[in-house]
Amino acid sequence: MANISIKRVRKSYAKTEVVHGVDLEIANGEFIVILGPSGCGKSTLLRMIAGLESVTSGEIAIAGRVVNDLEPHARGCAMVFQNYALYPHMTVAENIGYALKVAGMPKADRAAKVAAVAKSVGLSDYLDRRPGQLSGGQRQRVAMARAIVREPKVFLFDEPLSNLDAKLRVQMRHEIRRIHNQIKATSVFVTHDQQEGMTLADRLVVMNKGVIEQIGTPEQIYHAPASTYVGGFIGSPAMNFLTGQVAARQGAVFLGDGSRIALPADLATAHDAALVQIGLRPEALTLTDPGTGAFDAHFDFVEELGMARLYHFRFEDLTLAVMAADKVQLVPGQAMGVRIDPASVHLFAAATGQRLLPRPMVQTEFAMS
Repeated sequence: MANISIKRVRKSYAKTEVVHGVDLEIANGEFIVILGPSGCGKSTLLRMIAGLESVTSGEIAIAGRVVNDLEPHARGCAMVFQNYALYPHMTVAENIGYALKVAGMPKADRAAKVAAVAKSVGLSDYLDRRPGQLSGGQRQRVAMARAIVREPKVFLFDEPLSNLDAKLRVQMRHEIRRIHNQIKATSVFVTHDQQEGMTLADRLVVMNKGVIEQIGTPEQIYHAPASTYVGGFIGSPAMNFLTGQVAARQGAVFLGDGSRIALPADLATAHDAALVQIGLRPEALTLTDPGTGAFDAHFDFVEELGMARLYHFRFEDLTLAVMAADKVQLVPGQAMGVRIDPASVHLFAAATGQRLLPRPMVQTEFAMS
């Protein structure tokens, strides 16, 4: 195992900077997921850890050793790619054991180690096959086995599940987490899929436009997003956002149509008269009779989710989603009240999108760039 220390790391291509002074500390044996949309800099950061991209400025250290100028093979990292990168002319056993062969390990020892690793990822029956004879999930297991057999200090995963169908992605998520728990190597996993991040991570690192927006456990980030960006990115279905102004004397935010959403008293007092965005999770909202909630909205359509339904409403010029286990029969245009618990309201500055405090919340890290 190895800790990873990233200090003030920047990456530029010509005059374009794509990673802007990132700081991140990863503990021994931790499973970190770097999460964000395409182009946010997450894969570039991973490739700098691996040594596949140079660092423009700043410092990366693995197990206390600065690795900026070390070649990839000298860093003690093993990388699993989206496209598997297997040798098509080699068998599964040959692909898994190739690095051991290059390192000069005796054939008998190599075969024993390959067999043990193959068993751990469920490939014992496929050692004589070639990659073209395997399913996508099996090829991804070979790629993981090839990384495991090297006994690296650090595992680096670059969107490894993107090419798999939905069912296989779930299976492979479980497999990756099981293997991590078994071998206890430090793991850094890059993805744009927030569900992957939420289910795999010990801690999430949410990136946006080359900076880290927030670092924390999945629970911390879900319940206390540092910004509207994080609140909108984390959670399925996505968070609703409404715009209003705080009135401390009334202990509420007033919306454009005169409706009011109650706030915790300390939060209202701290931000009196502020223009804000109110973040509301769909599952935190309740449908009620017209005129009995915080405001009325007009039904548009519904999504059937099995255990619950996601109701879509129109409010002013916005779409509002409400998740409910109760299956209410509504017709398009029908008005319903929306009830909101003040404790479930997330408040953000309208101008910056940053979370407004004080508010009862779990401890989390708000990263500085």
